[in-house]
Amino acid sequence: MYFILSKILYFLILPLNWVITLLLIAAYTRRRKLRKWTGGIAVVLLLVLSCPYLFTVVAWNWDFHRVELPEGKKYSAAIVLGGFTSTDDEQNGFFNATADRFIQGMRLYEIGKVSHILITGGNGQLIHGGYSEGEWTRLQLKQLNVPDSAVLIDGKSRNTYENAKFSKELLQEKGIKPKYLLVTSAFHMRRALMIFRNQGIDVDPYPCNFFLGGDAFSLQQLIPDFATVTYWPTYVKEMVGYMVNSKM
Repeated sequence: MYFILSKILYFLILPLNWVITLLLIAAYTRRRKLRKWTGGIAVVLLLVLSCPYLFTVVAWNWDFHRVELPEGKKYSAAIVLGGFTSTDDEQNGFFNATADRFIQGMRLYEIGKVSHILITGGNGQLIHGGYSEGEWTRLQLKQLNVPDSAVLIDGKSRNTYENAKFSKELLQEKGIKPKYLLVTSAFHMRRALMIFRNQGIDVDPYPCNFFLGGDAFSLQQLIPDFATVTYWPTYVKEMVGYMVNSKM
């Protein structure tokens, strides 16, 4: 039930949906004053959402920034959060825009910073097509000659809360003790770290998949850019999710 409710909430909080709803009200209402207000608010909201500078300020202050790992310190496992693959119409997996999670997990193993790689991710879709991200990734690791003894797979989890829950169970079952590295996108790390630590999992953050390289100001950032509107859902989801998960 929580999984379904989270999907409904995500749809409701999408900023572009607010704009569309306001424009629809403005288009179909017979009340002149309501039409004026909803249309005006929609335009202002669209201008705000399309401002690259505002997005940069918000995203830069939300993101986890690059971390340097202590020299000589080795972790027992890199917990790599799923979401870095997608599927085609035939349910064949492929790496998507957040594949840096997988890349950094592999890199940490190859340079000897971690002893194991734990991939946690099943299928986060409401309509399950049978695809398991964890199991698909197991095949990729096998092709890259990572020994089975170094790989742990959670192919059941559907969201970050379940990532933490099933990862904890799997690590305890295999007798792999802390400390662990948590590997996920910079925009996702704040919420993921809170959820994992709230479940008593001893992790250090290792953010990756950085969206921004800095927050330096330029006049060009004041020019509205519609592409910027498409960046907001990710951050709104993380911020609302952080507030919701902090109450759990």
